[in-house]
Amino acid sequence: MQHNAFAQDAGPVPAPRADASAKSLLTAQVLIVSAYVAAQMLSNVASVKIGVVAGLAVDMGTFIYPVTFTLRDLAHKSLGKSATRALILAAGGVNLLMALYLMWAASVPSDPSWGLGEAFTQVLGPMWRIVTASILAQVVSELADTEVYSWFVRKVTTRFQWLRVLVSNSVSVPVDNLIFALGAFALALPWSVVWEIFVFNMLVKYGLTLLSLPLIYMAPQKFSRDEDE
Repeated sequence: MQHNAFAQDAGPVPAPRADASAKSLLTAQVLIVSAYVAAQMLSNVASVKIGVVAGLAVDMGTFIYPVTFTLRDLAHKSLGKSATRALILAAGGVNLLMALYLMWAASVPSDPSWGLGEAFTQVLGPMWRIVTASILAQVVSELADTEVYSWFVRKVTTRFQWLRVLVSNSVSVPVDNLIFALGAFALALPWSVVWEIFVFNMLVKYGLTLLSLPLIYMAPQKFSRDEDE
């Protein structure tokens, strides 16, 4: 009797599996958010350079930025809809602060012994337009992506996770591409070059979307079909 009373007083035994699962979910969430923001920032900086690949003009952020659409889907799966909206807006704010800081850094007089002040200003000074266009394209397209992804999970099916990514990206990629190409380069570059950037971006973004589809299976599921908030 004393042994039973002691067992009752001790209370419920902790569930180590539940704790491990919660830690794994938190780790995945931190990695996804970090990768999403980092990819956004890297793509904005790289987009300052217009390269030529396969005979077509392309902003060099094109090879990083498309991954953010799938990372957004991973965030949606592991964090939920409301948190993903907050992540999209926060990433836009981080990119804006980066552009403002680089603009300020470019305006500060350079030490003559350094010798690269003019080059720094010429390359990173104009980032405001690219970042502004990128932020606008990012927020509009990825909020649209969030709504389509949520609709698919709630109204269509929770199966075929690769399909929910493909459907949501098929809406967000063209929207993003149009806003960014026009906002960042219209009237600054010849229209033929802007068109090449638009076409190349579309091809690369859809190609990377297909390649990144399996990543959705790596993210833990946080919510049920009826709890996508």
